[in-house]
Amino acid sequence: MPKRIFRKYLPKPDRLREHKALSFLGEVLSDPNLWHINRRSLAGAAFIGVFSALLPIPLQMGLAALLAVRFHCNLPLSVVLVWISNPVTYVPIFYFTYRIGAWILGMPPQTGEGITVAWFVEQLVPLWLGSMLCALVFGGMAYAAVKVAWRLAVVRSWNLRAHRRARAIRREVRKQEKQENNEDDDSV
Repeated sequence: MPKRIFRKYLPKPDRLREHKALSFLGEVLSDPNLWHINRRSLAGAAFIGVFSALLPIPLQMGLAALLAVRFHCNLPLSVVLVWISNPVTYVPIFYFTYRIGAWILGMPPQTGEGITVAWFVEQLVPLWLGSMLCALVFGGMAYAAVKVAWRLAVVRSWNLRAHRRARAIRREVRKQEKQENNEDDDSV
């Protein structure tokens, strides 16, 4: 079951509530919806985490936490997924989103020659457009992937349970047939 996997790796709510750095949040962290591990909560957290990770802003984890609280999604997963963008991946991610934005706007991609404040501000428009579009698309893909993976895991679990049940029934039927055959042999 996917729940076991997530429970194994996500931090326990009690430990986070007791953490000194998070004490200012008080009652916000006591909302049980932030800690539920179910298909809806985790899919929403996947969307929020990926969405926040692809935005070129500081404090992406704070945004992910606020959105998780607002939409009652799994808080730890939404914050953890923000680390898709990290110091190693910033440049490739934001270059890709910049190129997408420039392509949509019909702008030729710029090189870093003659960097001025005006040039930088001009490049923010394609960067933001590409980032928002990619954040929505990849966030939606993460949402759908969690929903589909969860559903497949549940169906697999049902099938395994049905297979075990059928095997147990067949074993029981064979056992009863064997007992009936032994009783018939004894009566002859």
